Amino acid sequence: METPKNKPVFNRRIFWDVNFDKLDYDGKASFIIERVFERGDVDDIRQCRRYYGDDILCSTLTNARWLSLSTICLASALFNNQLTDYKCYNTAQLNPAHWMY
Repeated sequence: METPKNKPVFNRRIFWDVNFDKLDYDGKASFIIERVFERGDVDDIRQCRRYYGDDILCSTLTNARWLSLSTICLASALFNNQLTDYKCYNTAQLNPAHWMY
């Protein structure tokens, strides 16, 4: 019989727009992982890695619809893969922004 995993302890500021006490850590894993990597600090990311594991994190982040470039670079360094492995990086390359004058 497996022992249940302890829920991660995230900073409440990451989830300022949702009810923090009712977060479904397993049902909404993609939402939580993306939000932690975008807005969390080092301790929050460590908690996320401990709870979900690197395989789930890597799969979720590579298939995310939008991540900032700094988050993609961090994930690429953590999981030892290329920027082009990330779906949102490839999408951003296909849709360049206008020049800022």
